Amino acid sequence: MPAPNPDRKALATLGAAVRERLAGDPSVYKVPVATAEIHAVASFLSESECRHLIGLIDEVARPSELFDEAYREAYRTSYSGDVDQSDGIVRSIERRLSDLIGIDLAWSETVQGQRYLPGQEFRAHCDWFDTEAAYWPSEVARGGQRSWTAMAYLNDVEDGGVTEFPRIGVSIPPQAGSLILWNNATPDGAPNLETLHAALPVKAGVKYVITKWFRTRRWS
Repeated sequence: MPAPNPDRKALATLGAAVRERLAGDPSVYKVPVATAEIHAVASFLSESECRHLIGLIDEVARPSELFDEAYREAYRTSYSGDVDQSDGIVRSIERRLSDLIGIDLAWSETVQGQRYLPGQEFRAHCDWFDTEAAYWPSEVARGGQRSWTAMAYLNDVEDGGVTEFPRIGVSIPPQAGSLILWNNATPDGAPNLETLHAALPVKAGVKYVITKWFRTRRWS
């Protein structure tokens, strides 16, 4: 029996609106796969914005945590933290991202920064919430299901650190300033298993990214 999906209609409606908006933007490249909606935008962030964000991440980075404590040890070994939301550059980037996809910033989580050192990774996972997990009731109150994920690379990585979608055979190497977006649901609003993704281990150098998750309604 499938898990409950109380946000299914909202996910389908939001997905359709973002899909139409991105299709009309010539700066957006759609990854040519049939079973997931993944998009990329080159040079979404400037070099100076990337440097600034890296500095903010270094100020707040702590060992990363997981929603589901059942994940085995060493599942996510990066450092992460919420960047300063009062920072003018962060606020400017958030507005630009909201304009790009057409979702109100009030429906989005705080921008999270991640730093990966050599050997660190985040093994395969999906960003949507398990509605049968212990954490789900609190997430309902905080804005419901995650709809779209936006992730931007802040630097080129010497070796490794690729974002891999293993079910659909897509691998995206880090490129400073580039943005990737994906819909965590199918067009009819069901959780999309094909969005399973992993941050493969960094082999040399350091990897910096920022991630912002959008919900189905106002986030708090």
